[in-house]
Amino acid sequence: MGTMSIPSRPALVEHLVRTRIAGDVATPRENNLSHYRKLANGDRHYWLGLELGDRWTDEQDVLAVMAERCGVIDDPQFRHGQDTIDPELTVDALERMAARLRKAAAGKERVLFATGHPGGLLDVHRATAAALRSAGCEIVVIPEGLTADEGMVFQFADVAMLERGATLWHTHSPEPMNAILDGLERDGRPQPDLVVADHGWAGRAGQRGLDSVGYADCNDPALFIGEAEGTVQVTVPLDDHVTSPRHYDPMTAYLLDAAGLTPES
Repeated sequence: MGTMSIPSRPALVEHLVRTRIAGDVATPRENNLSHYRKLANGDRHYWLGLELGDRWTDEQDVLAVMAERCGVIDDPQFRHGQDTIDPELTVDALERMAARLRKAAAGKERVLFATGHPGGLLDVHRATAAALRSAGCEIVVIPEGLTADEGMVFQFADVAMLERGATLWHTHSPEPMNAILDGLERDGRPQPDLVVADHGWAGRAGQRGLDSVGYADCNDPALFIGEAEGTVQVTVPLDDHVTSPRHYDPMTAYLLDAAGLTPES
């Protein structure tokens, strides 16, 4: 991120819309509704590590949560075309996440970072980890030799990821997070005080009783449901893979400033 200036809230909202991190996002309505339906039908791939039981079997209930917490169009008759993420909700959630990061820094907590979306969110997590380390937090180092889903669970730039065939893997699976938490327990090491993640990494951490905050796209409803139920503390709505990872830099700068984790704060 270098010496990039910290945007005001209005400037960040404008940036989110212009880069399509929020506003009119690339994910089409039919894809969103398909995922909401699959979650409601019990497809665990879409539960992102949460245990939803039979509480979310109505697609319309899922849509209502997504309209409230993500800003998708709330009309159930709108079935095709462009869907939306409300940038004001994105910034509201960033501010809630910042409050939890501020608490972590004040308590010099143990924090674990992980991503199932390394092509988009790796540097967001890396920069946040670096800021928390500078504030005195312990960034959890994962055990060596962990495997999950026919891949290696490893850590790069303080962020845990899944690797297969020398490739960083896009995954929704909760199994890599299970591998990390089980590995820490096996080694007699404490569990994280906070997990900052996305996809199944964030969902499973919350399901296992850890403080978990994360990022989610409008076609990944589970983490928003997890926040509504209190299993996930904060879910930030955004397009999690826009054309350039650098587009997330102003968002990260705003987050860290709100958390008191930049020299200017």
